[in-house]
Amino acid sequence: MSPLSIAVIALSMSADACAAAIARGVAHRPTFAQAVRAGLVFGGVETVTPLLGWAAGLVAAGFIAAIDHWVAFGLLSIVGGKMIRESFEDRDPEDADGASRGLLMLVLTAIGTSIDAAAVGVTLALLDVNIVAVALAIGCATFVMATLGMLLGSRLGTHFGALFERLGGVALIAIGALILAEHTGFIG
Repeated sequence: MSPLSIAVIALSMSADACAAAIARGVAHRPTFAQAVRAGLVFGGVETVTPLLGWAAGLVAAGFIAAIDHWVAFGLLSIVGGKMIRESFEDRDPEDADGASRGLLMLVLTAIGTSIDAAAVGVTLALLDVNIVAVALAIGCATFVMATLGMLLGSRLGTHFGALFERLGGVALIAIGALILAEHTGFIG
């Protein structure tokens, strides 16, 4: 997997966390320390979930080797489509934050936004990739985007987070289509 593809995946996977962080920033004016803490939580969870998905994908890889490119395309398209669809939904900033600003709600929000990273991890198990490098790239991008999202949330509003989510969804679908085109010999 090329460094550009890894960067696109990392930025795409961080879009959900960025959108959630922007919503949290809109609802509450966080201090720099609170924004960094949120970024660390989001980034940490987003680093672990693709590794978990990758491990699950390794178990299933032998069963689907002949159609792995279709599975990769399907999973990335589903995750990308979900991100695009959710970006158009109205969100109340209070709902994104939950009833509490505590660490538990932050972790639960981070887990909720990282489910797609686990699905991407399953897809990555079907490809020849360095999963540690990809997971670290996702985690680092998420840390930066979530921290900035928290800090800029009150200024940018929720519309900017939706744009990030849409762009991330489109990028995932494009990567899935590229994998499919390469493995079917359409391009190569």
